[in-house]
Amino acid sequence: MKQAGRIVIITGAAGGIGRALAGTLAADGDTVVAVDLPGKGVPELADGLGPAHLGLEFDVSREEDIRALYERTERQFGQVGVLINNAAMGPTMAATVDTAIDAFRRVLAVNLIGPVAMAREAARRMGPGAVIVNLASMAGVLGNPKRNAYAASKAGLISFTKSLAWQFASCGIRVTAVAPGYVRTPMVLELERAGKIDLAAVRRRVPMGRMARPDEIARVVRFLASPQASYITGSVLTVDGGWRSFNQPGDAHPPVPETPRGELFPPAAQSRARIALVMGGADCIGAAVVRRFADNGDTVVIAAKNGAAAAKLAGSLGGKHIARSVDVAVESEVVALFEELRRHFGRLDVLVNCVADTFVPEAEQIPTGIEPVLDVNLTGAFTCAREAIKAMHPGSVILNLGPINTFLPFAPRHAHDASRAGMEILTQCMAAELGPVGIRTAAVAPGYIHTPGVAELEKRGHINTTAIRRRIPMGRMGQPEDVADAAFFLASSDASYVTGSTLYVDGGWTSSGDAAFAGELYQNI
Repeated sequence: MKQAGRIVIITGAAGGIGRALAGTLAADGDTVVAVDLPGKGVPELADGLGPAHLGLEFDVSREEDIRALYERTERQFGQVGVLINNAAMGPTMAATVDTAIDAFRRVLAVNLIGPVAMAREAARRMGPGAVIVNLASMAGVLGNPKRNAYAASKAGLISFTKSLAWQFASCGIRVTAVAPGYVRTPMVLELERAGKIDLAAVRRRVPMGRMARPDEIARVVRFLASPQASYITGSVLTVDGGWRSFNQPGDAHPPVPETPRGELFPPAAQSRARIALVMGGADCIGAAVVRRFADNGDTVVIAAKNGAAAAKLAGSLGGKHIARSVDVAVESEVVALFEELRRHFGRLDVLVNCVADTFVPEAEQIPTGIEPVLDVNLTGAFTCAREAIKAMHPGSVILNLGPINTFLPFAPRHAHDASRAGMEILTQCMAAELGPVGIRTAAVAPGYIHTPGVAELEKRGHINTTAIRRRIPMGRMGQPEDVADAAFFLASSDASYVTGSTLYVDGGWTSSGDAAFAGELYQNI
């Protein structure tokens, strides 16, 4: 994922995640401007990255420091390509009645007001293709005791991510966020030393049984800031080892007697090609997913109801890929497919559920018409996942692809939207169940993608694509390759701490609460 020498500003660069970010992006060929408070060692950090990089001591909670930071950066480098708002004050773990208002305001100044001011100044110096990535937190999504100011600041940062994405989209600037769970950083280890946190209990609560490494967060940020994420804006990706997916009393993972190796060291690089099965892989988005994995050297099994189309695609990619005709609504066909794959390969590394029903007008959504939709979108996907697990091993991944209707249901598509909501919660349920055995799950939620299916809906008068583009902050539909790149990333080792999460690839659709043109979308139905 090499870049073409962008100027990247990283705040809070001297901390655990900040150092990982600086090292990762510098290794990719970017020029890093590392920023942190005086005395944190940021000039030495920059020196260690090489002569092209710069370490600056500023306080991003101070307006005058922010202006001085950008003036210095602009003089030396010119246009800013990426801003990563990583600087933050950690939770004080003080009770509500013991929290002074000045302390509360100080956290907001560093964690919320500072990043917004940094984004504003960055946008003035950015051109099309530039990116802002905010480091939020799981604490901004789920409530926890004694984290009031920290949690409120991170929730506010998530909200700002969405509104800034909408605001800056017309300038070609993307804004995204990462919401990490527990990460093994000096800040977290200090809380443990102070007796304010029990890390053994934390590990039992995480389905994956460990905290994240800083480099795992850095690689997610790298993807969101890359050209491969060019249709992702306003999205917030949770990177929590499955924490949010577990919703019952007791432990999510058996007790771990010592610090897990995966919390300290990355796994050894895999040299063998993966076996990836793409259900619904014969055309459109599914075919783009197939090509992305094939381009990586993986062996792809293309399964689709249209066996001839699957065979044609497999033939175009070379001899090692396999095509099979399968109707996911027929359990016996799905079971037979997976039995064949287990005999042939002995394992399955990646399953991508990409099968979808066709558009059913509201007048036809009677019970007899709803059941086939659920059989394909939901029951079929479940059957595939159930059978895939039997051939999977630690490190395997199950990906479910389904549109943004889960987040924002579209009125005429009752059965379709219900099935996609079911798919998303299945992703979370399986993350909670499979985390302890090392199998990850994730979902990709595309917005409007320029496919033959969408073109056919427009031709039949079911959608108004002009109105749709006006409703998308980025002003355009995505391409199948945008979804394929997101799926490939989530299936890769770069997403090794992502499980149970959904990544929206929608050009900012779900980041906008402005319904200015939404009423025109289905005027012809």
